[in-house]
Amino acid sequence: MAEKVATTGVKKEKGYLYYLDKGGNVSRSKMARGANKGGNAEVVANAGVTRESGWLYFVDKDGDVSRAKMARGRK
Repeated sequence: MAEKVATTGVKKEKGYLYYLDKGGNVSRSKMARGANKGGNAEVVANAGVTRESGWLYFVDKDGDVSRAKMARGRK
């Protein structure tokens, strides 16, 4: 269902949220847990992905950037 867009091979650590930032790079932020605040985004890998509308971009379980078609207008 999803297709790989870029191979980055990022090793995910527990307690961090991994995402594709506005520049098309893989970034991570510390997740907020209880009294501990999250934030402090840092770039982990330079992927250089350009986004297309109608697609959802994410970091998959292999640490690569993938995309899936957005489900719009279904009932």
